[in-house]
Amino acid sequence: MREDICSIPIGELFGPKKGCPFCRMDAMLESRLAEYITGAAMMEPDVRIETNRLGFCAHHFDKICEVGNRLSIALILESHLHELEEREFPAKMPRLPRRRRGEEGGAAAETCFICENMEKNRRHLMDIAVKMWQEDEDFRALYAGQEFICLPHFRRLLQEADRMPKRTAPAFAQETRRLSQAYLQAVQKDVTHFCRMFDYRNNGGDWGNSKDSIERAISYLTGRLYLKEEKEPKKE
Repeated sequence: MREDICSIPIGELFGPKKGCPFCRMDAMLESRLAEYITGAAMMEPDVRIETNRLGFCAHHFDKICEVGNRLSIALILESHLHELEEREFPAKMPRLPRRRRGEEGGAAAETCFICENMEKNRRHLMDIAVKMWQEDEDFRALYAGQEFICLPHFRRLLQEADRMPKRTAPAFAQETRRLSQAYLQAVQKDVTHFCRMFDYRNNGGDWGNSKDSIERAISYLTGRLYLKEEKEPKKE
């Protein structure tokens, strides 16, 4: 596989052949952004303007609390809360817009600095991966050797296939479908086996690969990276 400044990150993400490579991509982007925003970047004026404007979703508030020190997070919150008060609670109460009949009220759309920047970087890396699949035979073999593609990334990659040339799109879509469907069938079988092991007739039987089937199924369905931990299932 040819390596350059664009292909190296993709090669690193696809190299392990364990789990969904695009889930690894998301986890990598999320960690780097959380570390970036709680590090020296928090004092950069242009970055602070964006974090004040966008804030963070609940999940990424948890993430920055996990990786950053408390002073860094407090400094981010200090300026964000100040700007939020000026925006949401102006000195002069604005006139409320008249609601048209049948129009539902609701909270403003949630914004998040990490979510927005993850999407920009995700789009860029997925474009590179799709381009490499079209141009590099070695990468096609590496792609085909992945353990699986999770359901959310499978759906996203089918959208990418719609933008590919007609000569390559069907093969890419078919290979991506194979990787996703084969794993769905395998994890479905493991979940079924897990359920059957709670039948008294199977007491002392072989759990096979089913012990972590719940976590693997949720990871497949949600696109969240699952790090395997050996756990003995509890029979309640």
